[in-house]
Amino acid sequence: MSEETAILHNYDTIALKDLPCLAEDNFFNAFATILSKEWRLCAYFGDRQDKDNTELFAVCADDRKGKLQVLRTVCKENRFPSLVDQFPQVHLFEREIHEQTGSVPEGHPWLKPVRFPESTEKSTGKMDFFRMHGDEMHQVAVGPVHAGIIEPGHFRFQCQGETVHHLEISLGYQHRGIEEHLRGGPFPVTPYQMEAVAGDSTAGHMSAYCQVLESLSGYSISQKAATARAVAIELERCANHTGDLGALAGDVGFLPTMAYCGRIRGDFLNLTAQLCGNRFARSLIVPGGIGFKIENNIVDELADRMNTVFADFSGATSLLWESASVIDRFESTGVLSRKTADDIGLVGPAARASGCMRDVRKDHPSGYYRFVYIPVSTSDTGDIFARAHVRWQEVQHSVDFILQHLAGMCSDREKDSGLATNAFSMQLKSNTLTVSLVEGWRGEICHVAITDEKGKFRKYKIVDPSFHNWFGLAYALRGQQVSDFPLCNKSFNLSYCGFDL
Repeated sequence: MSEETAILHNYDTIALKDLPCLAEDNFFNAFATILSKEWRLCAYFGDRQDKDNTELFAVCADDRKGKLQVLRTVCKENRFPSLVDQFPQVHLFEREIHEQTGSVPEGHPWLKPVRFPESTEKSTGKMDFFRMHGDEMHQVAVGPVHAGIIEPGHFRFQCQGETVHHLEISLGYQHRGIEEHLRGGPFPVTPYQMEAVAGDSTAGHMSAYCQVLESLSGYSISQKAATARAVAIELERCANHTGDLGALAGDVGFLPTMAYCGRIRGDFLNLTAQLCGNRFARSLIVPGGIGFKIENNIVDELADRMNTVFADFSGATSLLWESASVIDRFESTGVLSRKTADDIGLVGPAARASGCMRDVRKDHPSGYYRFVYIPVSTSDTGDIFARAHVRWQEVQHSVDFILQHLAGMCSDREKDSGLATNAFSMQLKSNTLTVSLVEGWRGEICHVAITDEKGKFRKYKIVDPSFHNWFGLAYALRGQQVSDFPLCNKSFNLSYCGFDL
């Protein structure tokens, strides 16, 4: 048995027979060595083999060299050593492995459910919450039921007066079991499940899923289809960043930008509807290409409307940056240092706002991003202002990208429509692993698929960026006022359902 690990690139495949299964000690020594060398963790999960053994897989990324390293072992007697004390970014992953497989990470400082207690009906909803004691210490509990249509999530603050010393976030009240439903797939219903992993990230998750199928089948999509996918992802980024900027303005009572951005977000979504008839890119990105033929007149109209929408966006956000009261409220609130962001494995705009130069489009490009460059927007203050400003910059870069590359979707170019054919007739490689990364609007989306001897999904792991970033929100609240929570929460705007798979 080889004691080496496997080096891959984004959407590469490797046969399981070529992926070394390390002895347990060697696995964890290699794992610790890799993370100590500035690699970061993309995915870490278990697959229960029998009542006594669990197979563990870890996927780590070297963003400087665009490489991925995959490690594999079988832990005997369902016990393995915890690495949390050395590397906090594995904290949630280890708890999730325990929750899903029953394997115990020995030495884990606080082994509790990630999403829901695995026990009897009587204990459903109970959780071992952290408590602080002392003069003037008290708890503030928010949720899981919230106003309006917000998804359920429970937030418990340990406060002294108005100062928050600790925030604990408990999710998983609407567990859908998507990963379990994927075993034995792909099925005809699978694309619809993928589009609903996180409904506001349809383009991102569907692109990651399609890359999985295409890499496992050796299928190459046309450049026209790759262009359309990238445009859909960037439109998704524009719409959600615009909505976030409006929500942040609303949380500090700055109504002009709030009102404008609420409408402009809808305008960006309507641009997506021009491509596929709906505002959330449903059925636009499909295995093997795209699901709609994009005519030249649609592309021309899209370009005209894009210029109009961006002009409105620029006007609305300039009001935000010109307001001294807004800037005063944003600056030095909810600060997350570069070290903390690295330690907990933050991704996406939240990581870039803390100075982390981390973007899948640059570090691990796939599809059309292999041929183009989108500037990476960063800041170094790690506060709400930085997270808002990074979003503002990213919208500008995404709009520039879309306008420059719309022509690549024209239907008569190279006589190729980009349409997918025979999507479900793809024969996937058997006993093979692949890793697919996409930079969604919240950050890195990671899909890992392992097939069985029939070429069906034996294990399918999805890591939404929210899984990395919820701890970032908890850290950002330390030392803040209770009243800062809505603003900090909006500055991350994480997914409840994307976390709960």
